[in-house]
Parts: sequence; C-alpha cells; structure tokens
Amino acid sequence: MNQMKMDGFGAPRGDGPAAGQSAGQGSAAHDPIGAVIEISGSGSRIAFDLERLTAISAELDPSVAISGQVGSQVKVRVGNGWLLASVRAQKQEMGEGFGRGIIAEVDFLGEGEEERLTGRIHGFRRGVTSYPIPGALVYPATSQDLQQIYASDGRASISVGKVFPTKDIRAGLYVDALLGKHFALLGSTGTGKSTSAALMLHRICEHAPEGHIIMVDPHGEYASAFRNTGVILDVSNLQMPYWLMNFEEHCEILLSTRGDDRQLDSEVLARALLEARSRNRLAEQMGKITVDSPIPYLLSDLSNVLNNAMGKLDKGHSSAPYMRIKNRLDELKTDPRYQFMFSGMLVGDTMVDFIGKIFRLPSRGRPISIIDVSGVPTEITSTVVAVLSRLVFDFGVWAREEKTRPILLVCEEAHRYVPNERNADGSSVGRILSRIAKEGRKYGISLGLITQRPSDLAEGVLSQCGTIISMRLNNERDQAFVRAAMPEGARGFLDSIPALRNRECIICGEGTAIPMRVRFDDLEEYKRPASADPSFTDLWSQSGGEEDMLTRTVQRWRSQGR
Repeated sequence: MNQMKMDGFGAPRGDGPAAGQSAGQGSAAHDPIGAVIEISGSGSRIAFDLERLTAISAELDPSVAISGQVGSQVKVRVGNGWLLASVRAQKQEMGEGFGRGIIAEVDFLGEGEEERLTGRIHGFRRGVTSYPIPGALVYPATSQDLQQIYASDGRASISVGKVFPTKDIRAGLYVDALLGKHFALLGSTGTGKSTSAALMLHRICEHAPEGHIIMVDPHGEYASAFRNTGVILDVSNLQMPYWLMNFEEHCEILLSTRGDDRQLDSEVLARALLEARSRNRLAEQMGKITVDSPIPYLLSDLSNVLNNAMGKLDKGHSSAPYMRIKNRLDELKTDPRYQFMFSGMLVGDTMVDFIGKIFRLPSRGRPISIIDVSGVPTEITSTVVAVLSRLVFDFGVWAREEKTRPILLVCEEAHRYVPNERNADGSSVGRILSRIAKEGRKYGISLGLITQRPSDLAEGVLSQCGTIISMRLNNERDQAFVRAAMPEGARGFLDSIPALRNRECIICGEGTAIPMRVRFDDLEEYKRPASADPSFTDLWSQSGGEEDMLTRTVQRWRSQGR
C-alpha cells in the first residue's frame, strides 16, 4: 500500500500510483482523495484532501467531477475489495490561516470485489461484511464503477430515468422485488407525481403485456394516459353488482344510524340479507352459505323479507329499523347516480365475467384497468374502493391452488383510503388495504400507494412497502414520516428530499441495487395523465364561447354525468 504523508488534520497525500492504477497512468480520478478517520456500524467519517478534490474536478468524467460532494459516492479500500459509501454531510476542518480540509460523514451502501486490471468495483452486493479501519484510503467512484453497481445483474428490470449526477447511467427497478414487496410513490402536489406514476406503469405494461394491474383513479386523470394500453371503467360501464358486497359493506351503504340503533339495524339487516341470498338456486346447490357469501339476490326479495319480518308480532322491537333500511333501499333503486351498482340488470350471476374484466384475465395485451371513481357519489366512494380491494384479496386467497396470477393494485390518493387514526372514519377500505399491505404478498397481491401526504397514512402501512420512491416533500411532518420508514443507508439521500427538482426522486429499498437519486424520463404527451395545472395567464387572456360552455356544463351537472 502507498506510503501516505498526512497533513495537519489527517487528509492523505499519496506518493506513487494508487491502488487500482497501473504505473504511469497518471489520472487524478484513480488517486486517493481522502482517508477514513472514524468508523461506526452503518457509516464513517472521512477526511478529504481539498487539493485532490480540486484535481478531480478537472476530470472530464461527469460522475467523478463532483466526487466528494453531498449525495455523491466514494469507495473505500478494504483488503482486496471495495466498500461503497454515500456522502451524507460535510463540514470544513479549520487549519492554519484558512480552511485546509473537509470532514465528511458517509453511509455504507454495499461492497464488491476488485477487477484486477482496472481496479473497478466488480460483483457489487448490498450489506457490509468487512469494515475498513481508520487510515483506510478513499477513492472516487468512477462512472465505470457506477455502471457495474447499477447494472441489473441479469434480473428483470424496467428503466425509469437517469441516475444523478451521471448523464448516461440508467436507473433500473427490479420488477419482481418492486412488486413482490409493495411500493410507495410519495411527493407534494406539483412535483410531477402523477406523470411519474404513469411512466412507471407504462414501463411495467411494456415489460409484462400479459400482466394484471388495477388502478383506482379518484380524479379521472389516468384515462387519457392508458386508453391505448388498458381499459377505462367508470360509472358508465363499470356495472359492479351490489350483491358482491359483504355484510360490512352492506352496512356502510344501507345503515346511517349510530350507537345502539346501528347495532339493532345491523342485526335486522343480517337476518334479512341471509334469507334473501338463500332464495337463489346457487344457495340451494351449495348447501350452507353465510351472510358474506357472494350469492346474487334480488333487491325486491330483500325488501319483501324486511316487510314480512316487520309484520311479525314477536319481532321484539319496533318497526323503525325495518323502515329505515327499506327507505334506504328505495333511495338506492331510484337514484340514477347509483345505477352503476344497484341497477336491476345486475342481478344475474356475472361474477366470473366481472372479475375477468376488472382483473384483466385474460389481458389480451391490455394489462391495466383504470377504475375512475370520480363519478361515484362521494358517500359511497370508500365502499366501492373497499369492494374492489377486497375482491382482489379474496381472489388471491381462493386462487392459491391454481397457477398463481399475481395482481398489482395501485391506489392514487392513498391517504384517503388508508388514513391514520386521527383521520379514520371507520370505513372498511382502510382495514382491507392495511391487510393487503401486511399479508398480500403471500397471496401474490402487490400494493402500490401514491400520495402527497404520507404522514396521513395509517401507521405501519408505509413501513410495509419494500420500495419507497420519494419526490420532493415540502411538509416537515411528511419528511419525518418518510425518514422513519426508509432504511438506514438512505439517510444521506433523505436530506436532499426538500431540494429535489420536479420529476426527480429518491429511490431506496428492495426494488433497486442501492439508494439513488433519479431524474425521471420525459413521457410522451399521449401517455401523460390529465393532471397538468391550468395556465391562468393563457386562459384568462382568451374570451369567447362562454355561453355554450356554461350550457354544456350545467347539462352535465344536472344529469350527474360526464
């Protein structure tokens, strides 16, 4: 090893060729730029030599030019291999006269072997088995090193952008690890979150054209982005049979009381619902059914059962519970807003066809279904999402004996459906999505959560996501929440979250080789969601056609249609 001369504070100076550099090579990029001065379990403190950093800044290689800066990577000599570290923080060490060196804190990311001829990192893997000792030499991580580290190593992957600060190294996500252990895409409003989500889903669809993806779209943004690669389902063509709801979901829609009255109403509804289901021939063939069994029944049968029970003298209580449920049933049958779910045409046994349509079984080259719930009445939106989510989970449970067909469920505005205790409204959708987060991967179900308020998510849900993709977060509470969910080695990247540009992100977790900062690719116009902010300057400088626009808007408003 080189004989090093140490200056006043311990920054290294090398005599002779550095390790990994052949004699006469003379490139500053292969010279040591510092030395380890302190070691801990997950990181280290390094002393950088300012003269060496200045020399390296003159290199043409853009990935080496900023080596030593916050967010860059360096490698540490350990025996016959390399340890890769990320620079998390820096401070200037004051010497005689003016500052003479830089002390940096780094986080260890992983280790690899050394190629004999080039000195580059080879066979990179996460984790640390051999730690350096104080005095170990530190070198810049070259673009060739990073190419090796970020390579997909043969695993199926999708490319979503370029690794910062390089100009040509592609950022890949391992598909099986990304989907097998859930993922979360986080970012404040206006950071390009929707476009980035569309980019990832487009790349997944291109990689797996026979996949099965369901996306819950609360604002109708993604229909335009996936019109050519998926199916768009909204209140005009969803046709979701009401009898697919389980008992809990029936209660959410049919019962409005609280306390003791709700308990009484639920008991009345349970008996009536079971009897209505029992009148179907399927129930006779199956023998024993429960109130949760997805057996078709007629709304008129449920109403008649309630009428008959209300007329009995030995019912033990007043007729109020029966009347409340009957009145609610009548509202649902006559209100045109609920026809996508409570139409009399949906009484047939269409469960196989409905699940095939929603889950894309078969996909026929259109692997994604966009469920636009923007036209669903607000009071039942959570229940509709709960039914769809529970169908995904139940399908995974009951299809285990078949050849597994993994399903990806993506929830935009996830904090609306899996809120924390402070914002919880008792809806079943939060419970089923939390269960999918905890147990879904056992049944081949992947969950993708997209939200701008991670701190409003249910406790523990974000920690179940194996891959976290964080765009800029402006709220300190959200930043702290993400920091608690991210692995230890990503701390240095977390500090840059408030400073990310639009369409930049930090990716860490199972879906990537190491934590990285990524600039997302630009997406073609026709593949982008309809989420662009309006230009006030342009739109407020135009006039004409306002009367016709108002007429059309009022017509849609009154008909509750789009």
